[in-house]
Amino acid sequence: MANSTAKLELGGENREYEVLEGSVGPDVINIASLYRDTGMFTYDPGFTSTASCESKITYIDGDEGTLLHRGYPIEQLADHGDFLEVCYLLLYGELPTKAQKEDFDYRVTRHTMLHEQMSRFFTGFRRDAHPMAVMCGMVGALSAFYHDSTDISDPHQRMVASIRMIAKMPTIAAMAYKYHIGQPFIYPRNELSYAANFLHMCFAVPCEEYHVNPVLARAMDRIFILHADHEQNASTSTVRLAGSSGANPFACIAAGIACLWGPAHGGANEAALNMLAEIGTVDRIPEYIDRAKDRDDPFRLMGFGHRVYKNYDPRAKIMQKTTHEVLGELGIKDDPQLDVALELERIALTDEYFIEKKLYPNIDFYSGITLRALGFPTTMFTVLFALARTVGWIAQWKEMIEDPNQKIGRPRQLYTGATQRDYVPIANR
Repeated sequence: MANSTAKLELGGENREYEVLEGSVGPDVINIASLYRDTGMFTYDPGFTSTASCESKITYIDGDEGTLLHRGYPIEQLADHGDFLEVCYLLLYGELPTKAQKEDFDYRVTRHTMLHEQMSRFFTGFRRDAHPMAVMCGMVGALSAFYHDSTDISDPHQRMVASIRMIAKMPTIAAMAYKYHIGQPFIYPRNELSYAANFLHMCFAVPCEEYHVNPVLARAMDRIFILHADHEQNASTSTVRLAGSSGANPFACIAAGIACLWGPAHGGANEAALNMLAEIGTVDRIPEYIDRAKDRDDPFRLMGFGHRVYKNYDPRAKIMQKTTHEVLGELGIKDDPQLDVALELERIALTDEYFIEKKLYPNIDFYSGITLRALGFPTTMFTVLFALARTVGWIAQWKEMIEDPNQKIGRPRQLYTGATQRDYVPIANR
């Protein structure tokens, strides 16, 4: 709702624009009529000062280190809930009752299998194809198999598509992994939980029984929760922009996966692990700390600081605990990369340089270590991110479709190219 106005003085004329007030967070100046009123646009590279939509799903306070899903702190959801409960919350707006949770879990579980013809699609990819390339292609192909849930004007079809994507994403991700390492596909098991089923599809083989470690399954579930949604980041904005054209939901999620693949977004945990490998041993840390502080040195510490959080990333605190649980369960003690990570963490939390610049360890710093300990290669890290973030993308897409004020996205530009000129025949150039 509007609670005040902002005044703009331009060319001797004064104009007023309403200031919209959210339930929490910064107020927003509504400049929707600015071009019509003045013939001018605003210039905001990266849209860092622009609210692109109204949303009730996720709220972040970067200064305070707060992350809320539908009002619930991420710490409470990660400690007391499971991933499918968070999925229900993001999709429907409230935590489920016991009966609603059982029904939702049942519906997701019964949609985990892929159309059998889709398994043949994998053989069309090179054996050394990056799993993200495979995943992007496979998710886009879902729209070719599930025509009965692509009518975005039908609320029932929208929900069916939502359930299907949440259910089938672990199967696609596990198949991409199995294809990548040359092992046979493992089909879903309905008696297993969401996270346990995923680990089973990734690490079981037909020639022997595989029992999912409940500690590792809980860690995997928590990783999914921590990555479920994160407000209007690059990939979520991509999904919304693609969806604003009326594209089917499977195509929109494929677009989000493509955006997430970028090293500045979903590839950050892989970059953090590569950095730990480059440093190698604890005795080399001072050298790299000095390089990080040197403005003329291109080296940057990966996994520290965040575009939004100017305080300790609340997800990082939970991920830190999860990392130690996994390493303890697996008996991993003498791990050089872990030793480097723990010492870097200590320095980041005590060194004046890091404190002054608020370069706290973020979730990517810990998740890479945990995923490697669980047995995943670095090429799978962004795939797991996409698997978890699917529910956030779907919830945001669904909210956008149901918004009566929704319009096709059309950012404007500051044009600095050539002005109008006449065509010159090629013989005269």
